[in-house]
Amino acid sequence: MAEPASGPAERAPGAAPAAARHVVFRAGGERFALPLEAVREVVVPQPPYARVPRAPAAVRGAMNLRGRVVAVVELAPLVGLPPDALGPGQGHLLVLDRDRRGLGVWVASVLGVEPLAPPREGAFEPGRLDRGVAEVRGAAVTVLDADVLEARAAALFRSA
Repeated sequence: MAEPASGPAERAPGAAPAAARHVVFRAGGERFALPLEAVREVVVPQPPYARVPRAPAAVRGAMNLRGRVVAVVELAPLVGLPPDALGPGQGHLLVLDRDRRGLGVWVASVLGVEPLAPPREGAFEPGRLDRGVAEVRGAAVTVLDADVLEARAAALFRSA
């Protein structure tokens, strides 16, 4: 009788890496993706937001989500794109739950959950927000690093 494998299966040389599921969304007229495991939930924004004095334009404020304070940051200006023309209650919040801090990333729309192959080895540089570009249904999608995104958003609140 064969013994069960104790670790992850090794990939055969030259085999394509396994695809991981990502949340695909639009912000600033572009398509982006975050790994599904980084997104706790997707919600419709619930204004009013508590404003943060002297905060940069990307910081929309903070909101109460079922008794929990969630910082709301618009993705488009955070990545250097023009802000989306979103009014109260429009778009979606991707709620990241990282290190017990609630962060809501405000995006124009969520397109779905798609399997994306990981970036090629050597293509990723630590500290960069983008992990590379993937193709989903014939369209280019920029894959974001959730840790770097959260760090940049947190820095906005510290600078306010």
